[in-house]
Amino acid sequence: MTPIPSENGVDGDDEREEDDEKEEEPRLKYQRMGGSIPNLLSSDAASCIAVAERMISLGTVDGTIHILDFLGNQVKQFMAHTAAVNDLSFDVEGEYIGSCSEDGTVVINSLFTDEKVLKFEYHRPMKAIALDPGYSRKTSKRYVAGGLAGQLCFNSKKWLGYRDQVLHSGEGPIHAVKWRTSLIAWANDAGVKVYDVATDQIITFIERPRGSLHPELLLPHLVWQDDTLLVIGWGTFVKIASIRANEKKVVNGTYRHVPMSSLNQVDIVASFQTTYYISGIAPFGDSLVVLAYIPVEEDEEKGFSTAMSSRQGNAQRPEVHVVTWNNDELAKDTLPVHRFEQCKAKDYSLAHAPFSGSSYAGGQWAAGDEPLYYVVSPKDVVIAKPRDTEDHIAWLLEHGWHEKALEAVEAGQGRSELIDEVGSSYLDHLIVERKYGEAASLCPKLLRGSAPAWERWVFHFAHLRQLPVLIPYMPTENPRLRDTAYEAALVALATNMSFHKDLLSTVKSWPPVIYSALPVISAIDSQLNTSSMTDALKEALAELYVINGQYEKAFSLYADLMKPDIFDFIEKHDLHDAIREKVVQLMMLDCKCTVPLLIQNKDLISPPDVVSQLLNASNKCDSKYFLHLYLHALFEVNPHAGKDFHDMQIELYADYDLKMLLPFLRSSQHYTLEKAYDICVKKDLLREQVFILGRMGNTKRALAVIVNKLGDVEEAVEFVTMQHDDDLWEELIKQCLHKPEMVGVLLEHTVGNLDPLYIVNMVPNGLEIPRLRDRLVKIITDYRTETSLRHGCNDILKTDSVNLLVKYYKEARRALCFSKEEEARVKRGDGSGDSQAIWRTEGARAMEAKSKTRGDTRCCMCFDPFFIRDVAVAVFFCCHAYHMSCLMDSMHTVVSGKKGSGATSRMSDYDYDYDYDSNDVDDEENDSGVPRLRCILCTTAASLR
Repeated sequence: MTPIPSENGVDGDDEREEDDEKEEEPRLKYQRMGGSIPNLLSSDAASCIAVAERMISLGTVDGTIHILDFLGNQVKQFMAHTAAVNDLSFDVEGEYIGSCSEDGTVVINSLFTDEKVLKFEYHRPMKAIALDPGYSRKTSKRYVAGGLAGQLCFNSKKWLGYRDQVLHSGEGPIHAVKWRTSLIAWANDAGVKVYDVATDQIITFIERPRGSLHPELLLPHLVWQDDTLLVIGWGTFVKIASIRANEKKVVNGTYRHVPMSSLNQVDIVASFQTTYYISGIAPFGDSLVVLAYIPVEEDEEKGFSTAMSSRQGNAQRPEVHVVTWNNDELAKDTLPVHRFEQCKAKDYSLAHAPFSGSSYAGGQWAAGDEPLYYVVSPKDVVIAKPRDTEDHIAWLLEHGWHEKALEAVEAGQGRSELIDEVGSSYLDHLIVERKYGEAASLCPKLLRGSAPAWERWVFHFAHLRQLPVLIPYMPTENPRLRDTAYEAALVALATNMSFHKDLLSTVKSWPPVIYSALPVISAIDSQLNTSSMTDALKEALAELYVINGQYEKAFSLYADLMKPDIFDFIEKHDLHDAIREKVVQLMMLDCKCTVPLLIQNKDLISPPDVVSQLLNASNKCDSKYFLHLYLHALFEVNPHAGKDFHDMQIELYADYDLKMLLPFLRSSQHYTLEKAYDICVKKDLLREQVFILGRMGNTKRALAVIVNKLGDVEEAVEFVTMQHDDDLWEELIKQCLHKPEMVGVLLEHTVGNLDPLYIVNMVPNGLEIPRLRDRLVKIITDYRTETSLRHGCNDILKTDSVNLLVKYYKEARRALCFSKEEEARVKRGDGSGDSQAIWRTEGARAMEAKSKTRGDTRCCMCFDPFFIRDVAVAVFFCCHAYHMSCLMDSMHTVVSGKKGSGATSRMSDYDYDYDYDSNDVDDEENDSGVPRLRCILCTTAASLR
């Protein structure tokens, strides 16, 4: 089925033009029924329609009844009549269809069984028919029908067959009839009557509206909204009748409802007149849907007495009005049905889908059931139904209210997929309005996690050259877009100078893995050395170089930008080779960090390279100061590394660090003395001049500077003392003789260097020397002090000599023991402290060699060579050597009194060391009581003396 647009108003109607300006949303939407309908109506014309819960029945002018599904596809077909079908009626179950025709017949067909078709002849055109709602369930098979004969025939099945009962006659043709529960309502020329089948009586009569058109020209329309509410549309009048129950009061004062058969009270609850002709009417909740026919001026002038104008093709489109019971118009739509120009008011009809549950639905559709209305014209069938949320949203979009449409979708109305459609439409609208910033800000909410949608809009913004406004909202994950989308965004920022700062922040914030840096680098490279190359763009390019692993290029840009963290960057990526060309920039950034860096890497970047760059630096920086810092640090590390620049360094010290100049002059051997002297003279640096003159050998001139310019006699004395030149003393005295104060100072400081009497004798007679007496006293005192110090030093020297001689003597009296056992103990480290002390000294090893070369290596007791017997050997510094056993035997008598008798004594019982602090050299025992070994020969010789 094809949806058809509704048209509000027609040309030339001022009133409807004002309604258009209000832009009220319609209540219904329309679509033309497809399926088999176009083919059926191409050669025939529709005359009436009936709707059941499961199907639709369409009657045509040639007498055919078509059973259709809700899509318009034909299910069945009955050739029931030979003339136009005027009315159709389903039972509640939708199992039977009744029809009446201009040929005077009534036909009832079973839709699901093979029952015999019932056909009844009335010989006059039949205009209306209504089947008993319970036709399929009851055996009576009742229906009611009427026509031009003016009789309302009630037909039912009796014992002997079907019999007709005339319920009413004599008031003109029957134009419409509707059956609900036990109530039958019909309309004739006089008005509308309601008949109660249960009581077999007419319970009410509603008079035909005065001034209404004759039913032959404009048929009346009856609709049961529920069991007690009847809606009547006749001409231009609408009436709503409520049929209510009588109430009887009982003894206890309460009311009780009487059975349906006692319904006899009818109230007109609503009544109003329209400005259009009513071609159909149906309930719409608490409102009404009215199919309106708009008469042309010619019809109004003739009182609608004829329909020739419509036949001539002057009719207007039919309209659908939604009105309240007070005739307040809620909506109005114009339907462009096929061949509307040739249609009369009675050619149209309106039917609605039955309420769920039939008579028990209370005039409303059940939840989940969709209210449907069918507008029938001779050549068309249009379906109308209430607009849903999606229709509401579509209408908002159509009228440019995208924000309201978005709010409706976000409120949970309609399908979840609808937000994509609404979002796309909203963005399109904003783009058309050139509200690019607003469109970009809405993208995260509208596009959500759809990567294809994001990519489509990214490239769309790029095409419009508005991509920079979208970049802050682009997602980097969930979803993650293709790398080309991110690259296009970065290139867009790079090519626009006003967005270079945004490019920098974006490069820093986006994860490097989502894009390739090469396309962006290529886009920026083309701007190098141009006016569009800003600092922000340089830094962004440096960040891209880092991402791409080109650290040296990044370093070069960071150096130009004077980034404070560049030194950490150098260490992190080991870029010491790269600093070769960026010395000046690094110095300007942080000379305290740069100088140590250059010193540490002097093998990579030589001092001449550094000096050359600093000398060629622009005037924007204090290159000479940087040069001083570098050369000074270099000199402290290696005095010879920058020897080629020591001449330059002298001037730098003179300008920036004067106190370091003299130490430099004293330490360096690589500067030119003449140049250094010229600089010092130019800067009037006197002490430095003195030093240089002294190094040049011009000591007299240096002394003259000290005396005449500095006036510092103490320094002059120190200078002359260092020179060790007697002639220079003469020169100093000569230059000071004419200055009394200097003579006095000279007298004070020459003690120890020059005889003060010599100076006094050279002083001219009559020269008044300030404080001469005090100074002479000081000279004498200093001389005495000096003499006393010299005597004291001599005494100390003598005492030290005696002590050292005694120490040597004691050392010479010690014995050295040679044995395999002792050697093993010393190697293991578990020997006694005495033996360790013996083997610890180099002197003991020397004595060992000496003892082996003297004494013919024989024992002085037994005279056997030492190599014959495998025993320990004791050697003394007097060059006597003994077998240990021989020595022990000789000393046995000496120690027997202390140790007792025994065959032999172990070596550990004797002390080989010497107590250096002992005052008694002749003690035979040490502090521990262990006897010392003594040379027998020397001891005996001493005792004999």
